[in-house]
Amino acid sequence: MTAIAGARDHAAASAAVRRNWVTATLVLASMIYSIDWTIAAVALPHMQGAFSATQDQISWVLTSYIVASAVMLPATGWLAGRLGRRRLFLAAVGGFTLFSLFCGAAESLAWEVLLRIGQGACGAFLIPLSQAIMLDAYPPDEHGKAMAFWGMGVVLGPVIGPTLGGYLTDALSWRWVFFINIPVGLLALAGGLTFLPKTPPAQRPRPLDGFGFVALALGVGAMQMMLDRGERLDWFDSREIVIEAIVMVAGLYFFVVHSLTSVNPIVDLRLMRDRNYALGMLLVFLYGMLTLAPMVLMPPFLQDLQDYPIATIGLLLSPRGVGLFAAMIVLARVGRAIDFRLQIALGFLLLAGSSWWMSSWNLEVGASAVFWTGLMQGFGAGSIIGPLGVLTFATLPPAHRTEAASIWNLIRSIGSSIGIAAALAILVRTAGISRGVLVEHVSPYNEIMRHSALPGGGTVADPSSLAPLELEIARQALMIGYVDVFYLCTLTSLLAMPLILLLGKPARAR
Repeated sequence: MTAIAGARDHAAASAAVRRNWVTATLVLASMIYSIDWTIAAVALPHMQGAFSATQDQISWVLTSYIVASAVMLPATGWLAGRLGRRRLFLAAVGGFTLFSLFCGAAESLAWEVLLRIGQGACGAFLIPLSQAIMLDAYPPDEHGKAMAFWGMGVVLGPVIGPTLGGYLTDALSWRWVFFINIPVGLLALAGGLTFLPKTPPAQRPRPLDGFGFVALALGVGAMQMMLDRGERLDWFDSREIVIEAIVMVAGLYFFVVHSLTSVNPIVDLRLMRDRNYALGMLLVFLYGMLTLAPMVLMPPFLQDLQDYPIATIGLLLSPRGVGLFAAMIVLARVGRAIDFRLQIALGFLLLAGSSWWMSSWNLEVGASAVFWTGLMQGFGAGSIIGPLGVLTFATLPPAHRTEAASIWNLIRSIGSSIGIAAALAILVRTAGISRGVLVEHVSPYNEIMRHSALPGGGTVADPSSLAPLELEIARQALMIGYVDVFYLCTLTSLLAMPLILLLGKPARAR
């Protein structure tokens, strides 16, 4: 009996060690994909000079990656059924690593964009596959821990991307924002070959729903292009944006109608009948809107309005990553003792509280406020993604996890794109309106201005003081735009509260 018990303990210990290696492999794979969402943005000015491109042309380096990822995400479930999860994962990691090498060695903008399309198409499978494999690797009562570890790779990537990209670009060259993926990708590939369990293809794989895939690809691709380029092209004043909007509506309409009437659709929308999954889609959409937009807005805020150097900006944004990491570690250890819905509610409340605090900022805001709000946002985001992943998939059959995870992550990606586009649109439009209002008060007949010293030290009647005055008005107007964006982030965070109450109880969900 003692020998049998010892053998069982040894087998359990070996299984735990193997599971830890599987977790590390999946976290690495998720991180290299999510980092590339933001790491290349820092290198764009250097790439623009190297390729002799305009600002509109160089933006395709980011747009191509995002659109390719969005288009390929829904095909994850079908490909996993055809190839098996392990084979698809290895192919995705290998392809992403190889395209990263070629992206760093590209000598023209056309090749760079084409290679970024390949990189985004391969990387799109990594996030949903990692999530599905992680849920299968852990027993149901440890799914909270599994989602905390998975979220660490997904959420930390975009946070550390700009800082890492800035350092590599300054110390080496812009090419290293892609070369850095190679050693990490090789480690993930070796881990996948060694530790991932073999998963055979489905015995009766579904036939490819070509019409549904093309309709969804056109709809989602057009949406991502419209959101990415809308502010730059002045939205619907541009013919390109109008065409993309028409293609988006038509593609998504035909996709929904076809999916509800087809026997084997590329994405089974009947999964929405599961209440937790449907609510999880809405909540992860709000999560995507609220988490990536601040990371896009804060670097120009600190650089343009606060005059911080790039290195200091990286340090000021690092508390967000610290908060994320702390939340993941804490929830991985004590998550099961706390209602998952309370953890999600706490996360959204922290996002709302930090945004409310930021809406009271002015041009004199100090570094401590930036530090603490970043820490709050990081801990809030980390408190949401893991528990939300557990409750979203808790009542779905395991056979549908890969397909469901691909759509869940697609909705998160779309939420991030909409959040960034909305934040930038509000910022630009509000700043423009505010500038017009402020300029109305600039007059030598205004008693206050006539007897007050202007930013340049002169008076309103002195032409030499108008340039410093114009600069100060622009700064004040832009600050008003940032405040309005932060205030709307607060309201959006609070919208999640009623949805959290409708989620099924964690005990029943498990």
